[in-house]
Amino acid sequence: MIRRAELDSLPVRGAVPALVAALDGHGAAVLCAPPGTGKTTLVPLVLAGLTAGAGGGPPRRVVVAEPRRIAARAAARRMAWLLGEAVGGSVGFTVRGERVVGPDTVVEVVTTGVLLQRLQRDQELAGVDVVILDECHERHLDADTVAAFLVDVRGTLRPELRLVAASATTDAAGWSRVLGGAPVVETAGVSYPVEVVWAPPARPVRPPHGLRVDPAQLTHVASVVRRALAERSGDVLCFLPGVGELGRVAGQLGGVDAEVVQIHGRAPAAVQDAVLRPAGHRRVILATAVAESSLTVPGVRVVVDSGLAREPRVDHARGLGALATVRASRAAGRQRAGRAGREAPGAVYRCWSQAEDARLTPFPAPEIRIADLAQFALQAACWGDPDAAGLALPDPPPAGAMGAAREVLLAVGAVDSAGRPTARGLRMARLGLHPRLARALLDGTAALGARRAAELVALLSEEPPREYGDDLAGAWRRARQGGDAYGHRWRTEVRRLERAVQEPGASAPGGDPVGRGPLADDAAAGLVAALAFPERVARARGEGAFLMASGTAAALGDGSGLRSAPWLAVAVADRPPHAASARVGLAAPLDEETARAAAGHLFRSGEEVRWEDGDLVARSVTRLGSIELAARPLKSPDPVLVRGALLDGLRAEGLGLLRWSQDARVLRARLGFLHRALGGAWPDVADDSALVDRADEWLEPELSRARRRSDLGRIDAGQALNRLLPWAGGEAGRLDELAPERIEVPSGSRVRVDYSGEQPVLAVKLQELFGWAETPRVAGVPVLVHLLSPAGRPAAVTADLASFWAGGYQAVRAELRGRYPKHPWPQDPATAEPTRHTNARLGR
Repeated sequence: MIRRAELDSLPVRGAVPALVAALDGHGAAVLCAPPGTGKTTLVPLVLAGLTAGAGGGPPRRVVVAEPRRIAARAAARRMAWLLGEAVGGSVGFTVRGERVVGPDTVVEVVTTGVLLQRLQRDQELAGVDVVILDECHERHLDADTVAAFLVDVRGTLRPELRLVAASATTDAAGWSRVLGGAPVVETAGVSYPVEVVWAPPARPVRPPHGLRVDPAQLTHVASVVRRALAERSGDVLCFLPGVGELGRVAGQLGGVDAEVVQIHGRAPAAVQDAVLRPAGHRRVILATAVAESSLTVPGVRVVVDSGLAREPRVDHARGLGALATVRASRAAGRQRAGRAGREAPGAVYRCWSQAEDARLTPFPAPEIRIADLAQFALQAACWGDPDAAGLALPDPPPAGAMGAAREVLLAVGAVDSAGRPTARGLRMARLGLHPRLARALLDGTAALGARRAAELVALLSEEPPREYGDDLAGAWRRARQGGDAYGHRWRTEVRRLERAVQEPGASAPGGDPVGRGPLADDAAAGLVAALAFPERVARARGEGAFLMASGTAAALGDGSGLRSAPWLAVAVADRPPHAASARVGLAAPLDEETARAAAGHLFRSGEEVRWEDGDLVARSVTRLGSIELAARPLKSPDPVLVRGALLDGLRAEGLGLLRWSQDARVLRARLGFLHRALGGAWPDVADDSALVDRADEWLEPELSRARRRSDLGRIDAGQALNRLLPWAGGEAGRLDELAPERIEVPSGSRVRVDYSGEQPVLAVKLQELFGWAETPRVAGVPVLVHLLSPAGRPAAVTADLASFWAGGYQAVRAELRGRYPKHPWPQDPATAEPTRHTNARLGR
């Protein structure tokens, strides 16, 4: 029996007529409805025609896309309960590894990942009348992709398909734009006041890094939970970033007067269901972000917010997308706080200060901006838009991330050089795996059979617990035997992958990639890990130390049983800040033949000529990425490669490798001055790197004749620099006029000008300039005159000789005439005879 009273009490009912009108008129709509209004449960039932008299129009088949499995199951159960039915009747759900639908199902709740796979198989979504994208504000990459594909379907194949983007808090204008100017329908919700309690740690804690959270932060969160239990009534919902943190905080809540339960996306369905039902006793619910939206946890009156969240990042160490711990955004904080006011007034304890709150980011970053895009790029290619340029995405994918994604797809054979999907790529896209893991499953199946390959890929798709150890084959054996929660999830995923790879046309072309018979577990684990992560096949270079094909050093833990392996296939590794080597978390032993087969695209054989350890090294080398397999010296290396390596040496060590006489250094300084003073045709010779880039213009033919470092030392830099003078315009002939090497002073001496500084300098004894009223200029620039004492020490510096003779000279004369009585110090220097001699010499 339909629970009419509960349906009629849902606030979103008042917005249903406007929503139906928007869909009838435009075909798409944006529904903004706060949590608890019934947007996830009533709206699908109305649009499917399952609630008589609600104004929803004729019966339709409705698909509701949720971002998480737990939300999909919960929404289906709630709708079935409102109809007085069991799940699988009018309402069903499909999530990865679980499908509960029947012949009468007209409302199906799916995850966005399931809907994405369905669209790739059937672009028209035959039989579906309405698609509701729930919680679109979370901006998951799958949800954004599904929205873009559905807009494309409406525009080209099925204009009658209805689309609804639904969210509690969203960028309504942005989603309206994505849906082609769709109307926005809003409804008010019923919420209760929530008191904010600021509860920062007494002492500073270290900020999160990678997946790591300071244990002091978790201890503080546990203490705040205890405080909340003492100060407030009702159940406590505590938000933490991940499963590991849930367990550690739970371990610190022993003895509290409440049941401590954990809810997260990987928890068994029975555990998730139990948390979402009233308990009849007090509880502390430790939850990840799965409880931020979509779900109502009954009995909650208090929220404790750790202020931490997990966001996707590109894990360069694994070559896969990964999660990183970050500070939660202010929007996430509002969502979490709202959980305390769903059923009655409540309170939120925030484990940070009010001042810190003002510095938090307003919203979480859309996944498309920060995540690994290899899987998205393959989906876009299979859809027919390899660059995703024609997709109606809320945010475009970053060009750099798309470029990196295409490189991965090319390496695993998923796309061709034009970015179009290959037949293999189309099969990969339907496996619901990252392309790297899809490659491992397809090629691994050819070598090991579907079951063994699926078991190993399932281990790689969700890393086993740390207590399973760092040996992939050992973890495989333990997962087969284990009865823990991880083992249950692993077996479910194994069954899914085995079915997927055994579908018609899903097997990989070709045969055993290593050309052998049946492989033992260790070898099988090594093969599959190497197929997934070819850049991280690694060769030993010392006890427990390895070099990966990517060029990164890796090290095993002291107690690892893999330390004596000659080769490893590294499945999991991380690199702590400031560490010289990555730490291996999961790996399998390997042999060179398998490494070369799995990482064949990294195999290189040829001449290597490079600058190394201060000289040119020329060898014939065979490599697997950065791993050197074999090498021998080259007697006659390619001259082009030699020249390039010598240029690298000049860039690395500077032009001091050439022969610089004093005249060459002076010439460089003069040319540098003319470039600064006049520019134009006068070359920039001050910067070594700029000169190396112009090597063709001044270092030839000597550079092309050179074969080693010593040959560079024989190149006359001064002679070479002369080639850069502006000969073509005739300016080169004015070098001595514009920047003379020496200037003749009144005494008759020819004094060298120093051009090494910003302003030319003429250092000369004061007595040699008597009678010289005007400061000399070079290229229009006044020379800075260093007036020296008879002992050659600076007595004064001036760029205005006339002013010096009129004023400063008398002070210098008073100071030095007693110290140097043998030299002339006339009262009037303007009329005195310039000299470089003493008084006695002048009198002869």
